[in-house]
Amino acid sequence: MSTFPSSARAVVIGCGIVGNSLAYHLTRLGWSDVVLIDKGPLPNPGGSTGHASNFIFPVDHSKEMTQLTLESQRQYREMDVNTECGGIEVARTEERMEELRRRMASAKSWGVDSARLVTPAEIKELVPFIDETILLGGFYCPTVSVVDSLRAGTIMRERGVAAGALQVFANTDVSAMDVERGRIRRLHTSRGTIEAEVVVIACGVWSPLLARMAGAHIPLTPAVHQMIDVGPVPRFEKSTKAIEFPIVRDMDVFMYERQDGVGLEIGSYAHRSILHDPEEIPSIEAAALSPTEFPFTQADFAPQMEHALELMPEIVGDESVGVKYAINGLISLTPDGMPILGETPEVKGLWSAAAVWVKEGPAVGKSVAEWMVHGESHIDLHSSDIARFHDHQKTRAHVKARTFEAFPKTYGIVHPAEQWSSERGIRRSPMHAREEALGAVFYEAAGWERPQWYEANAPLVERYGVEPREAEWDARWWSPIINAEHLAMREHAGIFDLSAFAVFDVKGAGALDALQRAVLAQMDVPVGRVVYTPVLSPGGGFRSDLTIMRLGEREFRIVTGGAHGMADRKLFVDLLPEDGSASLVDVTSAWTTIGLWGPRARDILSSVTSDDVTHEGFPFGSCRTIEIGSQLVLASRISYVGDLGWELYVPMEQGGRLWDVLFEAGAPHGLTACGIGVYGTTGRLEKCYRAYGAELESEYTVVEAGMQRPKVKEQDFVGKEAHLRHREEEPAAILCTLTVDDHTSAAGVKRYPLGREPITLRDGTPLSDRKGRRSYVTSAGAGPSIGKYILLAYLPPEHAVEGSSELAVEYMNERYPVTVAVVGPTPIFDPENARIRS
Repeated sequence: MSTFPSSARAVVIGCGIVGNSLAYHLTRLGWSDVVLIDKGPLPNPGGSTGHASNFIFPVDHSKEMTQLTLESQRQYREMDVNTECGGIEVARTEERMEELRRRMASAKSWGVDSARLVTPAEIKELVPFIDETILLGGFYCPTVSVVDSLRAGTIMRERGVAAGALQVFANTDVSAMDVERGRIRRLHTSRGTIEAEVVVIACGVWSPLLARMAGAHIPLTPAVHQMIDVGPVPRFEKSTKAIEFPIVRDMDVFMYERQDGVGLEIGSYAHRSILHDPEEIPSIEAAALSPTEFPFTQADFAPQMEHALELMPEIVGDESVGVKYAINGLISLTPDGMPILGETPEVKGLWSAAAVWVKEGPAVGKSVAEWMVHGESHIDLHSSDIARFHDHQKTRAHVKARTFEAFPKTYGIVHPAEQWSSERGIRRSPMHAREEALGAVFYEAAGWERPQWYEANAPLVERYGVEPREAEWDARWWSPIINAEHLAMREHAGIFDLSAFAVFDVKGAGALDALQRAVLAQMDVPVGRVVYTPVLSPGGGFRSDLTIMRLGEREFRIVTGGAHGMADRKLFVDLLPEDGSASLVDVTSAWTTIGLWGPRARDILSSVTSDDVTHEGFPFGSCRTIEIGSQLVLASRISYVGDLGWELYVPMEQGGRLWDVLFEAGAPHGLTACGIGVYGTTGRLEKCYRAYGAELESEYTVVEAGMQRPKVKEQDFVGKEAHLRHREEEPAAILCTLTVDDHTSAAGVKRYPLGREPITLRDGTPLSDRKGRRSYVTSAGAGPSIGKYILLAYLPPEHAVEGSSELAVEYMNERYPVTVAVVGPTPIFDPENARIRS
């Protein structure tokens, strides 16, 4: 073995599937001085990769996770360690069958066209030892596979070493990390000290311990997943390979069964949530099997054996088939169920590649390596970005509460709008008590309790004739009150609690130059101007969109969504000048925001202030401080709902007072408290406003989104070169607004797509643009003012034809006709923007 080096460009800690992949892909991308270490032996150092069941079901409702899974399968195939066996998710209930129909939509949206629904008889044909009489059907995907993740890791290590760019050291423990001036500098290990430009923590369940050494946070917890292996199974004794039958996920009882040679492996997510602290993981020497294989707790698994017996009585009911192996295997769970990837916000040069399963391991390694080398990944990783976490979400109490709640949902039916029940009430606006009195139904965003609608507005439903939704799934986490509040705002005015905004002040002599570098829009504007701008990736895709107010010559205020706020914060902090000439301060908790919009908004505001709020005196896109009684209020005249109005900013402790003043003044004008259901969905969609994470992702360009400006500013900014190139190219897709022509299902029930469904030709043929991207619904919701249900979707140019009625949306395995109402950014409601600019 080579001598342990004293320095390296990159040190990757962890020789599981992720660490091996990441180290290899760094070398493939040109880094020639990479060191990979693990405290365990090779090829199996004792982490979760060593005991994983190693099967891959490619379809997920998350586009990001599906893309990572498909790329991982591609790499496993290239290494010849991927065995296709097929897989079936079976349904015992009609509720699960409906979920499998929804999964068909996700399969088509993400390009997994081989998937299909199967009958009980077809399931029996594929898996002859199953009792199909207890099933209603299933979701079959022939490309489900089993992989050899340990062999894959070995291959990738060997490739990196053979290229002369990678050194590997097993049995090497990390004892400390040195951080200087906010940047990682060196690791202290059992083999010696090593200086490093970057360090990657890819240690799975141990990752929080390693991060803590450097003063950073990787908020995950080790959790138990129970598995047993029974056998020998008589039916399998003549098998010529490790797996010859499709893997079965018995979704309604949260279990899976798969052949493993002459045995049958049975895994469960049905038991109680069993969580551990990383400190409880034993050393390699003290572990009975491996450190992540805990002793089996039979009592937790006993009910699952009954379910397995029901499904596969031939095998589980055979008394000659005994238990060969049983463990409580440790896996990593995160507060929101997504991986934790990227450079830590606390320490420069310290990266995380944690909470990753075997099915997405190679793709995560490749994607994080691309991120490190090129500044972005070919797969948009915004949902997995470690910078997404707010401080309270990094605490051990929060992580454990959320993961305890989430574990039973691993195979559960999770609604797209489903809310958490644990760890609520962390952040409350100063208007919270008033909103409770109005019967607010609170949704959570970044810990904030945000009113989605108000039960006090229920009488408006009858007043405006809003229809309920017949299908329970479509009506879940929704209320017709949302549409009624919307119409009340359009008729009179609405007041909104926008406290969940993330707010950052950037100040100093270098503030302007820093912001110019960060955003697409021209920031050298007059004091008092409000600028809406995309923030681009190096490749010209979207990393964010937000507004910036110029409050002074050297002072700017950034306002962005709370859910993505911490990632935006890191984005801007990373671009601050090294000479300290500009600083960023997070003032989110110092300011609250109230929105006031509607045709009577000016009447209401002018009744409580003597400042000039006329259109001429306070034009659209401007901001300034006004007096409302004894309060100084920063008023910003912009609109996300498509009506006249303002965002009003006051110190947090004054929010309740401002709400009361506006509410009282608004009573004669029909002011209605409106929830985020109007702000984030109905109002936004009627104006065709794009949202980050929905329409705006790194794989789409500004031109495709219809957001290009007449000219590009002279100053350099991230993504400028790519953006200039995109402006010269024909767009591969165009963002369009579609409306549903007929909601009636085959059962005669009106159905309402919720988003992420495929857009197809009327005969079901999927649409793909020249980049291979499928057309799918990026956002869906009612347009109460126009009496239509609105869908946003990117369409290939040949199908982006206004008035075209050749398309359909596929929802729950049925197709509903749609019309292309608008091509590009023109609003479907008030296309001239007369209401906003009145």
